[in-house]
Amino acid sequence: MKKTLIILILSVMIFSLFIFPVFGETKLDQEREGYYENLSNEPEYDVIRAKIVSVPLDETKEIREDIPLQSDRRMQHLKIEILNGTHKGETYTVQNLIEMVNPYKLIFKEGDQILLRMTEDENGKINFLKIYDRIRDKYVYFSIALLIILLAAIGGKNGIKSILSLIFTGIVVINILIPLILKGNSPVLVSVFVSVITSIVTIALIVGINKKGLSALLGTISGLLISGLMVLMVGNFTNFTGLSSEEAQMLAYVPIYRDLNYQGILYAGIILGALGAIMDVTVSISSSMWEMKQIHSKLTFTELLKSGMNVGKDIMGSMSNTLILAYTGSSIFLMLLFKGYNLKFVELINMDLISSEIIRAIAGSIGLVLAIPITVLISGFLYNKKNKNEAA
Repeated sequence: MKKTLIILILSVMIFSLFIFPVFGETKLDQEREGYYENLSNEPEYDVIRAKIVSVPLDETKEIREDIPLQSDRRMQHLKIEILNGTHKGETYTVQNLIEMVNPYKLIFKEGDQILLRMTEDENGKINFLKIYDRIRDKYVYFSIALLIILLAAIGGKNGIKSILSLIFTGIVVINILIPLILKGNSPVLVSVFVSVITSIVTIALIVGINKKGLSALLGTISGLLISGLMVLMVGNFTNFTGLSSEEAQMLAYVPIYRDLNYQGILYAGIILGALGAIMDVTVSISSSMWEMKQIHSKLTFTELLKSGMNVGKDIMGSMSNTLILAYTGSSIFLMLLFKGYNLKFVELINMDLISSEIIRAIAGSIGLVLAIPITVLISGFLYNKKNKNEAA
């Protein structure tokens, strides 16, 4: 079994080299180099951290009845102390211009920490400072560290394996998925390839290289393929553009990325979004059926299938609901916006942005639901075959 899985992993990796130009320079890479060379004349800047020592001028606390709030601009003078870099410890005063009509406005107070963009002259002296945003990364790092500690403390050995699988998934997405898509490869093929590799490594780490792992892996891949086919089939009829979100439109404005397959990128995101839920279901079913077979070794093939389907049905309702709620939660501001503007239902359901989100949730749920009987059948066949061999 271990040899079979190792051969499968190596085969997938070797096969991927013939599909994707991972190595070597593509035409898009050459265009990208030329694009960035044209930007080389722009002044380079560094991002520095600073702490607000005091606020000598703060017009945000003034009430100006002579100027309507909708057209009002307020000013803050911030005395800052640089916290890192070659200018650490130096103090400067910067201006913070605030458009009061802007819902996202940065108003600071003494003690806040901020990020600034800084440029230097030929002598290394600061000649430009511009406020970028608040410092939030330390809280993000704290949350990540807390998750890792809890996984290791509560999960023990399996928790550490979960951490390793998370790290591997992050590396694959950043170093393989994103570069391959930006090189102009098919986003759908890339996402399927990354999903398969991620599934193999994650299941091998968490479940192990055994029949349980093989059953969960085959069920996961089957569910992903079903979700992918569902997305491609429906997408061809609905003519999704992939440019409904602001992020996609911002990327499309970059000249060298204007010709990317944005429709395919949308489909790739749907496939990746369904991976976690499908893998969760298949691992749960595979492990449950394995334990049943270990405790009741005399279970027949039919009885094992029936028990596996009962477990799958219980999981099906909660996981489908979880998947729908996850997509709904990520789109709650969008739903509030459309409700606030009192748009008709027929207008909403036909919008590219709304219909693509609905298909995203439905495709993942369909792949999840159909992965259940597939995993049950595979597990029943593999686990029942073990007893036959032992009897022989």
